[in-house]
Order: sequence, then structure tokens, then C-alpha cells
Amino acid sequence: MIKYRRALGGALTLAVAAGVTAGALAADRRPHAAATAAGSTDAAASQARLRGILHRLTTEDGAPGALVEYRDRRGSTVLTSGVADVKTGAPMRGDSRFRIGSMTKSYTATVMLQLVGEHRVDLDAPVERYLPGVVRGHGNDGRKITVRQLLQHTSGLPDVLDYLSPQEMLKDPLAHHDARELVGIALAHPPTFEPGEGWKYTNTGYLLAGMIIEKVTGRTYNDEIRRRIIRPLHLRETFVPGDSPEIPGPHPRGYVRPGEDAPLMDLTAFNPSSAGPAGGMISSGTDHNRFLDALVRGRLLRPAQLRQMMRTRPTGNPDGRAYGLGLESRPLPCGGVYWGHGGDILGYQTVSGATSDGRQATVMVNLDPGGPDAQDDDVEAAVQTALCGARPPAPAG
Repeated sequence: MIKYRRALGGALTLAVAAGVTAGALAADRRPHAAATAAGSTDAAASQARLRGILHRLTTEDGAPGALVEYRDRRGSTVLTSGVADVKTGAPMRGDSRFRIGSMTKSYTATVMLQLVGEHRVDLDAPVERYLPGVVRGHGNDGRKITVRQLLQHTSGLPDVLDYLSPQEMLKDPLAHHDARELVGIALAHPPTFEPGEGWKYTNTGYLLAGMIIEKVTGRTYNDEIRRRIIRPLHLRETFVPGDSPEIPGPHPRGYVRPGEDAPLMDLTAFNPSSAGPAGGMISSGTDHNRFLDALVRGRLLRPAQLRQMMRTRPTGNPDGRAYGLGLESRPLPCGGVYWGHGGDILGYQTVSGATSDGRQATVMVNLDPGGPDAQDDDVEAAVQTALCGARPPAPAG
């Protein structure tokens, strides 16, 4: 689901899976003909490893299909493996749209930070200022929780998905879920910790963030994401579907495996209102990479707000990931860090990353939940392999 569900394999494990070495990266940087030839060889080997990871996702890991779209200043490449439909055997298309789950949080946080830049929202103001009386009960108190803490998962609020299981949604996947109703389900339980005293991923905070956006602007969060992000960036394959269970345009079927040995269940038609501003969007690898590039390189936020978004705190995971405001940083095995997010929603798993020098990668598979831990590891490894050099360097001179 939209719960933050990724295996906690360390950076060393992912570096081995990616097969990228510091020496290969250094060779790419030498500006002469020998370096260009060596870099091309390294990039070809890296792309071969990337194809191998996609093949493993669609064989050993059990996902029907997978794709990766990666790009840099020289252009973009899409690689696919497996099938979009297990009944017809139709291959995975490179221009496929997917449900992107919690990658939606980066869009929601971007809108909120734009409102901060317009002095319409204060990050360190209590939630109570914008949603009076909404966050109450069982020790939860909106007077003590700030907007920043909602976005950074430091609010201590219980996660609604701890109390709304995928099995319940499988019973009626087309049912509408109101954000206020979902928040109420979460607030019927005590907080995990006092605000600001810990870190725990919670979708409840982003449901409240969407409600704040609507209260401040007088428009739905769907409309604000379209008006502020989708239209300016010309993201023609990106949608905020609201209650619509359809995925517009070419897309793979989305599958879940309800038990270890259970057959795949087709859950392509699904009402994403249960995810809303925490995980309800649809996009393609091409569009999402364009969004990430614009975000990380300062085209969507003013410098002060981008710095706030990238001010991270450790999550406690041994791989070194840290969480900002709707955006996560993580070390690359070839050096440096990348920024991005992962997303899990019924039928689809997605992970993305971008670097400040203009590289982006998005990986998508059409099975979730029901894949093994190895699926999580391989999706992450594919992102890191793509970012660490699966494209030949530009010719010298």
C-alpha cells in the first residue's frame, strides 16, 4: 500500500547489486579520448547490469513486468522487462503510466512549500491554526504539532494504514474514502511519541497536509497540484485522479498477491481516495523524472523553501537514508547522494531518484503487495545503477 515499505538492505549490499565502482566513475570524468572510450565501456556494462536487475525482477522476484526510465542532460532511455498483462502476455510498454503511491508526497509537500513561500502557511505554526479542532483525541493534539512535523513524519501521529488494512480495501476497491474519515480512524489511537521526539512514517500527516492546502487556498489539493506543478511543467502523463478508478492512457495491469502461494489478483481498477494527498497520483517514468529534476534544481521552489525541503533528519535505517519534507536523501554507491521517494499502492511499486547535477531515474513494477523482500532490494538497486552511470559520457571537446 502507500505505507513506506522497503527492505533495509545497507548501502554496501546495494553497491554490490549495482556493480558500480568508484574507479569506473573516476574514469568517466577524465576529459580525453581514452577516458571517453573507457566510460562508454563502463556505461555499457552498467546498462547490462540494469537489464539483469529488471530481468531478475520479472523472474526470480515474481513481478509480471518492470521498467526503468533514466535521463540526464544527454537524453533519456527506457528499458522494460516482462509483461503488462499476464492474461494476454502483452509486453510492458516504455510509455506506461503507473499509480505512484507515496511518491505523491513530494508533490503535496511542494505545493505546501510554495504556500510557505507566499507567506500563506508557516511551517512552524501549529496544525490547529489551519484546522481548528480537527486533531484531537487519545493524546493527539493539533495545538502541539507543527506543519513541518506533518511533512517530516515527526508528528508522532498514528498511521491510518496501521488500522486500514489492504485486506479491507480488497473487499471493496472502488469505495470512496473521505480524508476526514481516514484521519478520524487514525486519531482513535494514541500517538507513537510526543511531537518532535522521534521519526515514524505516517500517511496521516499528509492527509492533514492536503486538508491544510484546501483550507488555505479554497481549492482542492488536486486542483492545486494541477495548477502549480502539472500544467507549468507540461506533465501530460501525470494525473491526480480523485475518485476515478481508471488509469488514463497506456498502462500495465496492477496485481496483488494476497497470500504467499496465492494466485495474482488484478486490482488495476481501484479508487485511490484512500491514499489521496499521501499516495493517490498517477504518472509515467518520463513525467516523474521531469518533475524531480525541476524540483531538485530549483524550478518549483524558491531557494529558502528548497533548503527547508532538503533539511533532513535520520530515519534510523542503516543504509543512511534521511527524510526532509516530502523528499528523501540517500547515499549513492558511486559517491554523493540522490533525492527521491518510493511509492507502494495496491497493484504497483515505484521508486525514484534524482541528483543535483541533472540525473534522474524512476523504476516501476506492477506487483504490490505480495512481492518478496528481494523485489524491494532490486527496485532500489535499479535506481542506483541507473544513476551511477548507465549512459555513455558525452564526447570530449
